[in-house]
Amino acid sequence: MPISELLLTEFDQEMANTRKALERVPVEKWDWKPHAKSGTLGWMASHIATLPNFTTTTIETSEFELEGSPRVKVDKPADLVKVFDEQRDGARKAITGVTDEQLKEIWSLKWNGTVLFALPKYNVLRVMCFNHMIHHRAQLTMYLRELDVPVPALYGPSADEQNF
Repeated sequence: MPISELLLTEFDQEMANTRKALERVPVEKWDWKPHAKSGTLGWMASHIATLPNFTTTTIETSEFELEGSPRVKVDKPADLVKVFDEQRDGARKAITGVTDEQLKEIWSLKWNGTVLFALPKYNVLRVMCFNHMIHHRAQLTMYLRELDVPVPALYGPSADEQNF
């Protein structure tokens, strides 16, 4: 079985869970922050919505320069789920087409020409793409909890959804 098939199983589950969380973001709280050192709810949700593009970029390129590179963004709260769906679909297509050999290729992330890390694409997908999104989604669910927005069940029941 190709590695891409294994990745897709996890990807599909995590994307469905991520969409459930993004659907609950209250637009009227877009600029709310849980702490002075935290990003706004809008920043957090937008970051999560655009993270699938990092999967596509990792598969389709050999490196990425952070400084000055164009990035997908959410222009307004009403576009949050739409942008996520577009990025998710593009990432899924990229995963479907990637070969085991391509997943072994080294991929580099750079900042002003300095290599921040260089890892096999598989490792970048698992850690910097998949786990990165899960990490921020967990933060988002805490934002939702602080705002008294029902937290979706993700891996089992949440305090707000016991319908298992």
